[in-house]
Amino acid sequence: MKITGVSGSLGSPSRTKGLVAAIVRQLETRFGVRAHIADLSETAPLQWAAGLGKDGPVELRSLLNRIESSDVLVVGSPVYKGAYSGLFKHVFDLVDRDALRGKVVLLAATGGSDQHALVIEHHLRPLFAFFGAHTVPTGIYANESDFADYDTIANPAILIRIEQAVDQVVYLAGRSTVPAAAVA
Repeated sequence: MKITGVSGSLGSPSRTKGLVAAIVRQLETRFGVRAHIADLSETAPLQWAAGLGKDGPVELRSLLNRIESSDVLVVGSPVYKGAYSGLFKHVFDLVDRDALRGKVVLLAATGGSDQHALVIEHHLRPLFAFFGAHTVPTGIYANESDFADYDTIANPAILIRIEQAVDQVVYLAGRSTVPAAAVA
C-alpha cells in the first residue's frame, strides 16, 4: 500500500500541511506502512519554471511519479479566493489523466473561516472525479481556530472526522485493490 499526502500550500509552516500530516499519520497506523508527504511549497520554483511535467526537472518528475503510483492520496489545499491554490492545481494539471483512475483520494482543505468549507464539494471533488478517482465521502475542512499551532489540531470534532474518513479509506482501498481478474 503506497500512501502519499500532498500539501498544496505556498507557505511554510502551514496548517494545510499540519492537517495532511495528521491524516497521513492515522493512515500509516491503520495500514502499517510509511507514507510520504509532498509539500508543494518546496517544489514550487521547479513547477513554475518548468511547466513541462514529465520533461521537467528530476524533482518534479519524481513528485508526479509518486502521485501517479500511489494507491491512496491525501490531498489538501488552503482556500484562496474560494478555491484551491493555483500551485495545487498546477501540479494536478501535470498528472496523467488516467493515472488516478480507481485510486482512493481523501480530500482536505484549510481556510480562515467556515465560509470556505464547500471548497471540498465544489472544487476538489470535481477535480478528482475528472481523474476517475474514488473520493472518500467524508472530506476534512479545518479553519484557523481548529488548530493550536500549525501542526496541532485542537478541535476534537476535526479529529473525529479524520477517524471517520480514515475508516472510509480503509474500506475503499480494500475494495479498490481487488485484481481485475478476480472481478471477472
